[in-house]
Amino acid sequence: MPRIRVHGVELHHESTGSGPETVVLSHGLLFSGEMFREQVRHLAGRYRVITYDHRGQGRSEVTAGGYGMDDLARDAAELVEALGAAPCHFAGLSMGGFVAMRLAARRPELLRSCILLETSADPETPENVPRYRRLNMALRLLGARLVAPQVMPILFGRTFLTDPSRAGLRQEWQGRLGALRRSVHRAITGVVERDGIHEELAKIRVPTLVLVGEEDVATPPPRAERICAAIPGSRLVRIPRAGHSSTLENPEAVNAALDSFLDRLSS
Repeated sequence: MPRIRVHGVELHHESTGSGPETVVLSHGLLFSGEMFREQVRHLAGRYRVITYDHRGQGRSEVTAGGYGMDDLARDAAELVEALGAAPCHFAGLSMGGFVAMRLAARRPELLRSCILLETSADPETPENVPRYRRLNMALRLLGARLVAPQVMPILFGRTFLTDPSRAGLRQEWQGRLGALRRSVHRAITGVVERDGIHEELAKIRVPTLVLVGEEDVATPPPRAERICAAIPGSRLVRIPRAGHSSTLENPEAVNAALDSFLDRLSS
């Protein structure tokens, strides 16, 4: 199991494929690098593709602290450097996007481009904070299995949740969510209590692609539009039939958007 110690934590990571450029994929809260499996398959023929699990999630080490977004951004920066991946195309979904924006604004020498999926540059909205705190407390006290059904409509859009042909995939991911360790509450707290970074977006000068699922209720499309308006030269693509986890819900559309963006940079 490939693990590397950076910034005082052991992170699980996987490297697939090869090529002159590297794509690093940073996952969303409650997931792992597995949420990018279709993107890894698609890109590995042309790129070195690196996935990793944030501290306290997936197969990475659970630490007592260090779950703030600035800490996770430093984890990612040291990982990119340690793996010799810079400058890379860094793609982050939701929580991974919080990390990606910080790297693009503060460590631009590490990035060739920035790809943001279903994310926000602002703190969590006041109306969501109490609800997410209650879910987090329920997870700590009762375990993830009882909370997973309530989390599914936050993480996935209505098309995915109602399409009979996706029943197997829904069952898989609800099972994965239900199997989460109770210690994941630390990562949830880091996301719910995060600071915003919107005021730093104007510093971002690397080419930036912003993707958002049209059915995303966790970070709705207006938040993506707000990010795009603040980053000079960025491009916005809306992913149809997808919510907050477009890489799983509509991987074909995500892969097509990635191809268009990356091919344009290469040419």
